[in-house]
Amino acid sequence: MSIGWVDLDGVVNMRDVGGLPTADGRTVRTGRLLRSDNLQDLTERDVKRLVEDLGVTDIVDLRSNVEFHAEGPGPLTLTPLTHHRHSLFRDDETEVTVEDALVLPWQTEAARERLKSHDDDYWASHYLGYLADRPDSVAAALEVIATAPGATVVHCAAGKDRTGTVVGMALAVAGVPAEEIVADYVATAERIERIVERLISRPAYADNLRGRPIEDHLPKPETMARILEVLDERYGGATGWLVQQGWSEEQVAALRTSLVG
Repeated sequence: MSIGWVDLDGVVNMRDVGGLPTADGRTVRTGRLLRSDNLQDLTERDVKRLVEDLGVTDIVDLRSNVEFHAEGPGPLTLTPLTHHRHSLFRDDETEVTVEDALVLPWQTEAARERLKSHDDDYWASHYLGYLADRPDSVAAALEVIATAPGATVVHCAAGKDRTGTVVGMALAVAGVPAEEIVADYVATAERIERIVERLISRPAYADNLRGRPIEDHLPKPETMARILEVLDERYGGATGWLVQQGWSEEQVAALRTSLVG
């Protein structure tokens, strides 16, 4: 798989998923969906490239409320881009910490046990928790991808867990085979040390990351494979999940068409 890295000064884990093959022999369109880590450090040159060269019109921010407020406004808030905030946590109802948001495997045993209600696999359990706890945010993020006039950037902090879940869903609806979705997900491993190093430099994340083993952050292929498997088993795939959330056939078709054409 050829990875469409977008190398900017202020991010580490941005890539365009365009070029991924679909099961019917087509490919995902370039310039429609970009996935990324935190956008707080974008330079003026980065912003210009995103807006003028890459045609970005919409930003989907999946970070929790605590992250958003701790980090403050980023450079893209000064642009005419459309911003959509869709936290994947119930943080209007319960307190969410940065540790929760980053899906850190050194969470308390109580937290780990709670997640097992979704699946025996720790990471898959957390990702399935996004779908269970905030189906509204996941569906809304996918709706942005379906309707944006230009490219959409979906991001969280590292661009791995929350972003991986939403992008994986979008690619599944587009008809990208599971093995290609898994490969896109684990591509983050190529830059995981730089991702963590960058987050440690930011006060919102430093205390939760400093001194922890890098291996704990590596994306595992079996995690995304399990998410796709559960979607197939329980809902008939990502499309079935969206239909259960109230999406019409026309909305599903719009998402597929926005990505594949």
